[in-house]
Amino acid sequence: MRTIAELKATLPQIGRVEWIGISPAARADIVTVAAVEVLAGHGIVGDHHAKGRVESERQVTLIQSEHLATVASLVGRDAVPPALVRRNVAVSGINLLALKGQQFRLGDALLEHTGPCEPCSRMEEILGPGGYNAMRGHGGITARVLRTGPVRIGDEVAWIGTTEDTDYTEG
Repeated sequence: MRTIAELKATLPQIGRVEWIGISPAARADIVTVAAVEVLAGHGIVGDHHAKGRVESERQVTLIQSEHLATVASLVGRDAVPPALVRRNVAVSGINLLALKGQQFRLGDALLEHTGPCEPCSRMEEILGPGGYNAMRGHGGITARVLRTGPVRIGDEVAWIGTTEDTDYTEG
């Protein structure tokens, strides 16, 4: 029988980038794009969160596409498009919470899971009554960019390992 530690140290699923969005300014509409450059220590080029935030733990936000259907159900909608919940990347096929404390490849970039992406009060105004609570536990994760690289719709999302297990170089 495998231990919980051993189970946490493996993640065979390979996810897929389903959607990418950037916010050009605070409170601006999210712009859907087919590809972005993810810059080490900063975030997504063109996203207002990437400006001068080298030490930020919220350089990129990710959400599971599978959770969008749950949120839609909880707020009585047929669907909730990823742009509505103001995340940068929607992925499918991999449990983002299983990446806690781990590094992962997003397209050609290397990221590190830094925490949950908790909902803000805007979810209530965007999704309607109950929107904030619908997003609780379904808001995705935040990540820091360790290695620069392009990310495109259709790219793989794959677990690499713990920070201690991985030797990487920037660039």
